Formats: sequence, C-alpha cells, structure tokens
Amino acid sequence: MNGFIQIALTASLLAVALSGCGGGKSSPRAERDPEPPAIGSDASLAQMQVSATALDQIFQPTVFDYTGTASYLSRTTTITAVPADPNATFAVNGVAGTRNETSDPIDLLEGGNTITVTVTAEDRVSNQSYTIDISRAVANNLESRRFLKAAHNDNNDRFGAGVAVSDDTLVVAASGEDSGSTGINGDATDDSAADSGAVYVFRRDAAYTWMQEAYIKASNAATSDAFGQSIALSGDTLVVGAPREDSAAVGINGDDTDNSAIDAGAVYVFTRDATGIWSQQAYLKASNTGSIDGFGAAVALDGDTLAVSANLEDSGAVGVNGDQTDNNGQDSGAVYVFTRDGAGAWTQQAYLKASNANAGDRFGGAIALSGNTLVVGAAYERSKSTGVDGNQASNSWSEAGSVYVFTRNEAGDWSQQAYLKASNTGSGDRFGDAVVLSGDTLVVGAPLEDSAARGIDGFQADNKALSSGAAYIFSRDSMGTWTQQAYLKGSNSETQDRFGHSLALDSGLLVVGASEDSGASGADGDQADNSAPSAGAAYLFERDAQGAWSQIAYLKASNTDAGDEFGSAVAIAGTALVVGASLEDSNATGVDGDQTNNSSIDSGAVYIVR
Repeated sequence: MNGFIQIALTASLLAVALSGCGGGKSSPRAERDPEPPAIGSDASLAQMQVSATALDQIFQPTVFDYTGTASYLSRTTTITAVPADPNATFAVNGVAGTRNETSDPIDLLEGGNTITVTVTAEDRVSNQSYTIDISRAVANNLESRRFLKAAHNDNNDRFGAGVAVSDDTLVVAASGEDSGSTGINGDATDDSAADSGAVYVFRRDAAYTWMQEAYIKASNAATSDAFGQSIALSGDTLVVGAPREDSAAVGINGDDTDNSAIDAGAVYVFTRDATGIWSQQAYLKASNTGSIDGFGAAVALDGDTLAVSANLEDSGAVGVNGDQTDNNGQDSGAVYVFTRDGAGAWTQQAYLKASNANAGDRFGGAIALSGNTLVVGAAYERSKSTGVDGNQASNSWSEAGSVYVFTRNEAGDWSQQAYLKASNTGSGDRFGDAVVLSGDTLVVGAPLEDSAARGIDGFQADNKALSSGAAYIFSRDSMGTWTQQAYLKGSNSETQDRFGHSLALDSGLLVVGASEDSGASGADGDQADNSAPSAGAAYLFERDAQGAWSQIAYLKASNTDAGDEFGSAVAIAGTALVVGASLEDSNATGVDGDQTNNSSIDSGAVYIVR
C-alpha cells in the first residue's frame, strides 16, 4: 500500500511541473536569472575640502592638481573627500579614508608639502590621483596682518586688555570703556558711565576679512564695573566678568539693580544663535556674595562648564565645598564652578578653595579649564617649597605664588590633584599670575621672577634681572602625575620685562607676552634696542615631536611705541594669533585704520598676526 501511494504522488508532482513549464518548453535564461550589474569604474572625487589653506582654484572633479599657501601657524591640515561613486575607496597619503569624514591631521613642514588623494574605483582596477601642493610660510614671515580698534574710540578705553579667539570669532575686551548703554549694540557714544566696560565681537569671513559683529554691554552697566576685565569664549558662548559690579544678589539671574555690595562682582553669559545674533543667557553671582570679593576676576569656559574666580573672597575654608560663610581668611580667594544643562540653565556645581587657604593669597587670580581639569593660580601665596606637592605650610616667602590643579570625576565631584610651585621659588616672583592649559600641558607665568637667564632651561638661580619674568611648562602623565618639562625666558630677558604676564597655548604653539622695551617693529627685529620702554613684545615657542621647546619668533607691533604694552593679552587658535596692546594710542576706528596718529591716549588696539 505505501509503495502505491509514493508512486502516485511522484506522478502527480511530475504532471504539475510539466504543466507549469508550458508543455515542457524552457523559458529563456535571462528571464529567470538577470545579468549582474556592471562593476563601477569611476575613480573621481565629487568633493574635496582642505583645511588651513586656500586652494588656488575651486575644486573640480576633472582637475587633479592644486596648490595652496598656509600660515606658519598652520602646523597641520586635514582632507575631507567624497568619491563620486559610493562604492569607490580612497586614501590620503596612503592612509585609507572614510567618505565625507575628516582625515587625521597631516603635519605641514615649513616650505613645500605634497598631499596625494588616490581614488580606487569599485572595479579595483581604475584609479585616479589628486595632488595638493601646500607651501607653509617660514617663522620669520609672521607679521601683523590686521590692526583692530573699537568702532567708537576714546581715551583710556583699554581696548585689547583681554582677547579670546575660537574658530572664526574674535572677542576683544575694553574694560575702561565709558558708555552707559546696556545690552547688545547699544549707543557706544554715550560716555556717561566711566569704566563701565564693553566687549566687541569680530567675525572672519572666508577671505580672512574681519568685521565687527557685535558691541556688548552688561545688562546693568554702571560706572567702574570693569565689565570685560575677564573674558572666555567657547564656540557660540561668551562669558564676561565684571569684578567691580556692585549687586548683592546671589546665584543665578538675581536682582542686578541692587547695588549694596560694592565690588562684589558679577559674570554675564552671552550666546549667539544661527543667524549671528547675540543675547544674554544668564547673570551669575557667587553663592556667598560679599563686598570687594571681585567675583569675575577671572573666567574659564569649556563647553558647558564655566569656572569663575573671586580672588578677594574672604572665607577661611579649605578644599572643596567648605563653609562659605566663614570670613576669617581675608582675600584668600575662591573659585566657583557652574554647569549648563541642555535647556541652557546654569547651576553652581562646586565651590573651591586652596588646600592651604590663607589670608591674602588671592587664590583665583588666574584660572584655566580644559575638559575635567581646572587650574587655579594664587600668585600671592607664600610657601617656600619648590616643585610638585611640596610643603604647603611654609609661609615664609611673600608673593612667591603657587598653582593648584583640580580634576572632576564622572559623578561631577571635584578634588585637588596637585599643588605646583616653581623649580626656583623666590619671594615676590608671583608664580601663577598667569596660567594656560591644553590637555595635559600646563604653562604658568611668573612675571616678577628675577633670573637673568635667556632662552630654554637656563640658569635659574642667577637673580640679577629683577622682574624679568619666566614661564614654566608642566606635563601630566597617564597616571595623573605632573612634572616640570621646561623653564622659559625671553631671548632678550632684562630687568622689568615681566615676561609671562600673559599666556596662550594651542596644541604645540605657545605665546608669551612681556612688557619689554625694544623699539623694533614686526617679526624678529632688533631685540637689543631698548628705546621704547614698556612697548611690549610677544614670543612664540613651538614644541617638537620629541617634546622639546624652542623660540621660533619674536613679535612686535607694526607701530611700536613706548608704553603701548603690546602683549598685555594674547590668544591663539588655528591660524589666528592675536595680541592686545591695551595702552596703544591711535585714534583710528574699526579694521586697518591709521596706526600713526597717537591722539587717543591708552585707547588700545589689537593685532592679528599671520
């Protein structure tokens, strides 16, 4: 029986199969199995972008050779490429690239550099190469390419007392500006509030042309507030300190009209929208506001974290989140950390004091922030110790100065990581008067240090050049241990030069300002010509691949004059090196005006070096 059923089923299935084939006729193979698609042979690029340089022509897929020039400040470039065929691949100097993603940084040497982008088609046979020849300028080609003044220029405005740069945005502070206007783009000619202070925002276009974008005042601008004594910029967020503001408010967005706490200080946060319009986002005060605390003496900003110092705050507390109401440490100083949430609301996260807080130390005279690391300078601290984590209790050397490093963990808790002193601690050196931080590299200025040494790692114990100044470079290893990496002096170090009173750091480039006396102008002029007292200078240092530092440029104003204080503020980011001369005297206004008319005393100027 089973055999009969199996034979019947087989016959039935065979009949069905034959009927489905049209009586046994086979369909053409092409109808049942289409030909596979052709393998692509297109090895062209649809788009290519090169950073840090302007190419000699607009990119075109059928043009394969390009040239460009780069400033000396452009130490690297990147390539962003998009093959026309999504299935094609490409490599930049032999390193495989990812479609529409930026390549790893490519080092640019002084002089000629050739970069090759090779595209391989999907068929893995066809290929095409695009060549970019970039000429990077040599160091002695650096010079002031732009000269900036306030749109409304007055005596004693001190335009350039502070500078900050981020991408294509430059912010300049004029803490002595006198307008009584408030908010954004008010009346700059209203000189009814002496030393109320102002901030100017400039924007750079693709042709490297700078234009003023905004004129910013405090929402409660008042005489002597010194709005702009400190500034910080991160992307589209600008923070401005006014350490002599008088409101007794506490915390976030309090009453800014209550002027019952003289020189308590305040901080203002501004943001820019997609259309380039600035507005005030927050008004910040200390959680323990007190008269003459100087809240806003220094500010540091990284993304949504803001640090604000009040270097004259009086609490005798030590460490993190101590008793803010204990006013037994006059002028010991404090730092307040704020964070911003996704809705733009700010809250105070921490209250920081020195681990050895003492009256008069002025903890917070300078601060720097990078990621989860905060550095605080206390230039008036008195310990005699040297190096890293020495004896904090030895208070025998007045104004020797120290620096404190704090770190934040994933839970948002801050703790002190290190206590730093100079390798040649001396009374009156004011180590920590300026600090700058980038990743695991920290630079500390001691503008009143006295060594007569010059250059890198000279003899530190020779104190024959009073207040010549020095800068100390520290580095942190993967274990969180800090060590001093280098000891820097000016190449023409002399008495009263105050080398190190301003600092700026961008990757491996360091700018150090000094109140030096040479009458030279431009780049690498006569450093021995001391005909212009306090004209000022800026020194550019570079770190090589082995970590060694060297001075590669000596920069002066294009209109050097005695007393101008070129180098009173410095900033560097990408291809922009900015130097403020807060006491420069030209009566020019705007961009690239007449530098030679010195009829506006101490109005101040800013120079952009390329």
